[in-house]
Amino acid sequence: MEQLDFSDEEVVPIKELVDLYESVGWMRYAADPDGLARAVDRSTYVVTARDAEGQLVGLARVLSDDVSIMYLQDVLVRPSHQRKGVGAILVQRCLSTYDHVHQKVLLTDDEPRQLAFYESLGYRNLNDLGAVAINGFIQMHGLS
Repeated sequence: MEQLDFSDEEVVPIKELVDLYESVGWMRYAADPDGLARAVDRSTYVVTARDAEGQLVGLARVLSDDVSIMYLQDVLVRPSHQRKGVGAILVQRCLSTYDHVHQKVLLTDDEPRQLAFYESLGYRNLNDLGAVAINGFIQMHGLS
């Protein structure tokens, strides 16, 4: 893997955010740059990956009360840097920062590579827990 700089960033410029989110096809976020900037700015924790030229190539963000729950919201890696361990490092930075928190939650698409990726990092799919009495609920725009 090329040398990347992983850091906890206070502020990520809007243009860089939009460019990264567009690069992975997350157009709903990119279509509202101000909303995207607010969402990232209001996150509890943001970790980024930058290449040697300073280009933003990855980002992960967390929402948390820092006691009982940590929600891993976004994990993005520019396509040119995917499958090189960047996403795993971003997620591990988030998990280690909130190691003391009881619940670590995320929602993701039902795409086999994503499922395998998160399971490789210690997340368990609720569908696979069978004997554990746990339910997950979601309410979101466009979901009926």
